[in-house]
Amino acid sequence: MIQNSDFKKIVEENQERVRNTCFRFVKNRDDADDLAQDVFVQVFESLSHFREESELSTWIYRIAVNKSLDFLRKMKRKRRFGKFTSLFGIGEGNEEIIIPAQGNPHQELEEKERKQILDEAITKLPQKQQTAITLSKYEGFSNKEISSIMELSLSSAESLLHRAKRNLHKELYEYYKRKK
Repeated sequence: MIQNSDFKKIVEENQERVRNTCFRFVKNRDDADDLAQDVFVQVFESLSHFREESELSTWIYRIAVNKSLDFLRKMKRKRRFGKFTSLFGIGEGNEEIIIPAQGNPHQELEEKERKQILDEAITKLPQKQQTAITLSKYEGFSNKEISSIMELSLSSAESLLHRAKRNLHKELYEYYKRKK
């Protein structure tokens, strides 16, 4: 049985990265915090079943990715039915995270626009490509770690990343071509 001090250490070592991983998917700090908490509840409940076929941290991030993707699927279903509730005047407000300004306002505006364009391009990718590119470019995981988190062979993960980059390049190229 796991000791409280051991579990506390696991949480301390992985908490920020799990929260950041969730945030990269759900784009809302409160939801990411809730998901991170859910991840560690599941880790605590399932730790006795961990088979050590991968690193503990890889297993934890797999749970974080799966919980984030499940959350997004639920939100997508809610949006489909949201049109009906909006007819009756019931709605949910969206929260946007505002990062305080720290420099040249013009540069910050351009940076925000580029980030928004990139985020929109990523959302147009198939789900597995979105996951792979998020883990690679935002979270800094290696291809080997991504293959383990996504439960793919290394060559499949590399191929998925290659397709994601190619599709992003095509989407961004078309965007900037239209903008000219």
